[in-house]
Amino acid sequence: MVRSRVAVVLLSLALLPLGVGAARPTPTPTPMTVTVDLTDAGRRGEFRPDRALGAGIDGAQAGDIDRLLTDHNISAMRSAGLASLTYRLRTELGIEAWHWNEAGSWSDPARQQGYWTSSDALGAPIMLSHGYHLPRRGDTIDNANNADYSRLTDGDPATFWKSNPYLDRRFTGDPAPHPQWLVARLDAPSLIDAARIDWAEPYATAYRVQYWTGADEYDPAGRWADFPGGVVEDGHGGSALLRLSPKPVVAQFVRILMTRGSGTAPAGSTDVRDRLGYAVGEVAFGTLSADGALHDLVRHAPSHTAQTFTHVSSTDPWHRAIDRDPDLEQAGLDRVFRGGLGNGRPIMVPVGVLFDTPDNAAAEIRYLKRRGYPLERVELGEEPDGQYGEAADYGALYLETLDRLRGEAPELVFGGPSLQSALTDTWMDPDPDKSWNSRFIGYLKSRGRLADLGFFSFEHYPFDDICGDIHARLLDQNHLMDRLMARLADEGVPRAIPWLISEYGFSAYSGRAMSEMPSALLMANIVGQFLTEGGAGAYMFGYGPNTPVNQHQPCAGYGNMMLFMAGAQGQAAQPMPSFYTARLLTQDWLAPGDALHRLYVAEAKGSLGEAVKAYAVRRPDGKLGLLILNRSATQDAVVDVAVRTPRRGAHPLHGRADVWSYGPAQYQWLDLGPKSRPGRDLPPAHAVLSRGDWRLIVPADSLAVVVG
Repeated sequence: MVRSRVAVVLLSLALLPLGVGAARPTPTPTPMTVTVDLTDAGRRGEFRPDRALGAGIDGAQAGDIDRLLTDHNISAMRSAGLASLTYRLRTELGIEAWHWNEAGSWSDPARQQGYWTSSDALGAPIMLSHGYHLPRRGDTIDNANNADYSRLTDGDPATFWKSNPYLDRRFTGDPAPHPQWLVARLDAPSLIDAARIDWAEPYATAYRVQYWTGADEYDPAGRWADFPGGVVEDGHGGSALLRLSPKPVVAQFVRILMTRGSGTAPAGSTDVRDRLGYAVGEVAFGTLSADGALHDLVRHAPSHTAQTFTHVSSTDPWHRAIDRDPDLEQAGLDRVFRGGLGNGRPIMVPVGVLFDTPDNAAAEIRYLKRRGYPLERVELGEEPDGQYGEAADYGALYLETLDRLRGEAPELVFGGPSLQSALTDTWMDPDPDKSWNSRFIGYLKSRGRLADLGFFSFEHYPFDDICGDIHARLLDQNHLMDRLMARLADEGVPRAIPWLISEYGFSAYSGRAMSEMPSALLMANIVGQFLTEGGAGAYMFGYGPNTPVNQHQPCAGYGNMMLFMAGAQGQAAQPMPSFYTARLLTQDWLAPGDALHRLYVAEAKGSLGEAVKAYAVRRPDGKLGLLILNRSATQDAVVDVAVRTPRRGAHPLHGRADVWSYGPAQYQWLDLGPKSRPGRDLPPAHAVLSRGDWRLIVPADSLAVVVG
């Protein structure tokens, strides 16, 4: 290479403005080479930016929707260029039924209770909708507001848990049974030789009381063992006191597995759903004294913090008008479609599955079609693996709901399951195949209906622990993505259907890393890697303005997933790294719009190794777009760009190019606890490479885009 022909672009260091602070001292940049393979061997996926890059709008706590969806905030969010939108369903995380329209009908209208179906009639625009607690709930905790509790250990004889009646074969059409279970976790391993089960209607006539033999929930050697006296084949309901074992067994987890129901219902019931499944009022486990009294180890209280933890396989979506959750709300469907967030494109909409009814889902799709809103994909449920129920149960409800929806809108594409994680393993399960998703795919195959999975969706929050060496975690994300993509393929997810990341971000728990430069590097890397490996689209989480919080680990500090810091009254104020990264991706690396882009392998070599990562795209305007990440915390890189073509092999790339750089010279996060905020907040620096070979300095902890 002739040195006089080389133009070196020093953007991030040279353009630091006066008054912000001097540029940090830096050692001599480390040489790196990025080679783009433009041969057929280097060609990867193809995509259209307006369809492939998007964001999500989620449910919120009371009052947040009105603060979020102002004209100012919507304009700010749209300016990021993330054209596609997915509507997230927080009620599914909160074990709640979704009244997507507050107008509708009850199955028991006289008492304003039962199974709810929102009205599909066109009336005033729906601006807000709500979730409703399920009073037949058996789970102590949930993944949303976590304000409710299990009725199995609440101490109230009038309440009960009931399994989902829609899992009965008369609804599923599945000849295979769907046994149901409840699990209680005692405070510590304890001696157990007795149980009391206060059955409700319908009760189980065949069931087993079992204990988990493993050291913890995920012990691969663990299994469910029957108590010697815990196998019942002729149950009669009522309050059943069982002597489980002649000698006490040490256990912490106790399960009741129900395999045959009584088919009975409470007096006066005329709804078939009341007699399908199983119902339990209260459970107690412990030891029997000499006089036959049960020494109960279960804590009974109407509080998720005070009661003994219980978890169940499913929940009856029956509820009442008085069960509306005042703290959980969803944006109204009309508000979302009419407010401009969808940019005129089809919005991926959800329907409730685990905690709702097929009737309510079908009415929602009818309503949206009657409004004439652009629709393409419908996502069935959200995070069913995070509920730790049976994958086969979700699969049955998925197919049951899909059949209803297809009858309403055969032109739409239905999919899911929007996994909490593509790597979720099952909970207290002796089967060597621990993968929840493998079970789900296997269920669809067993029914001969894998073709009914029109797209496959999962969420991607790679790190629970966001303390320590964050830059090392950025490198780990690449290996994690490789593993999960390979695992999904091995599990049988069809590669011919679109794979979507329905939410992505740094972590499910907030911390400073979400608001520092690593958040920009992670966002760019997830998008670049997923699309290169064949993904069809990725939706960023944290679309609206927000404030820094700490949720999980004190060492993680304060931060949040957000495009903008919220100012007065929750309005978008200071742009964050995710905003500028979104702009770099949608407006610079890619040609804005919906024209076809093709991805090619870009290989980075040099002593910084995996710290430097690059993604290359052939744009519809004929230009090459190159995204380069330097994930070293301390070492700058000087990068030479070469291409490999069928006729010339590998050779330096030269000529005019636009270069954008974003890093510590543009952005700095002040770590001030709850008052943390950006201290330096500038847009990416731009320069023109007018001659010579493509060479640029990519500072530590920064990213660059080259287009030419």
